[in-house]
Amino acid sequence: MVNTKVELCGIKIDNPLIPASGTFGYGKEFSELYDINCLGSFSFKGTTLEARFGNPTPRIAECPSGMINAVGLQNPGVKAVVEKELPELKKFFHKPVMANICGFSIEEYTEVSRILDKEEQVGWLEINVSCPNVHGGGMSFGVTPDGAASVVKAVKAVTTKPVIIKLSPNVTDIVSIAKACEAEGADAISMINTMLGMRIDLRTKKPVIANKMGGFSGPAIKPVALRMVYQVYDAVKIPIVGMGGLSSAEDVIEMMLAGATAVEIGSANLVDPYICRDIIDKLPEVMEKYKINNLKDIIGGAH
Repeated sequence: MVNTKVELCGIKIDNPLIPASGTFGYGKEFSELYDINCLGSFSFKGTTLEARFGNPTPRIAECPSGMINAVGLQNPGVKAVVEKELPELKKFFHKPVMANICGFSIEEYTEVSRILDKEEQVGWLEINVSCPNVHGGGMSFGVTPDGAASVVKAVKAVTTKPVIIKLSPNVTDIVSIAKACEAEGADAISMINTMLGMRIDLRTKKPVIANKMGGFSGPAIKPVALRMVYQVYDAVKIPIVGMGGLSSAEDVIEMMLAGATAVEIGSANLVDPYICRDIIDKLPEVMEKYKINNLKDIIGGAH
């Protein structure tokens, strides 16, 4: 019998599958389709201090081997998450959940982290310093070692739960940023967030998305994600949550061989809402095929 259990920052999870923030809401819609307790965990919608409507529409564009989104962190704000979303979540999800936190200043990151750190069901704080779809904040903190490290230092000062820093691929040297985060006390790295892309409508001769550019995700970015996870694994000692273009049990194993302890599935959830459940069902069979008895033994196995 194969063993799919892994441990992320001291918290044991049944399998490494974690739906990525922004593709799974706060879990309710998916819980009506299947029992989401089969997941290792999930990262809920990126949450800011105040409610946000997000960017103007249109804010989604399809493209070959992926999609572009510029939703712009639409969310009800941390107060509503604590008072409404998390109590509702407890009714259908009985495992620790990952809280994805976004901000437009270090003070906002700190305050949202402090509030969500007190919530019993929150297992990890995933600090998003890599959203390419907002102006100010978001990715502006994650493109330099000093910027990312400053957020880590501030958040670690007000929290007790594991802090996972979500990094952007839209940089020249992701390794130096990961190392700076580790040096300031980050408990793990999650990577990669979306790349920056755009589409142009040939009829209007204008960008398809109102925001002009957005986050490019889907199967096309998988080789970039694998390369970056592989590089960072060699440079840091903290765990990595790997993501970027993954949509099969084979993809999960490949990402873990590159160095990921756990794996997030993002835009594939928007194509097939059952994808995470189906990957979890398929994982033991694929493990047996490649003679893997224990998933945690293959972490970084390609090095």
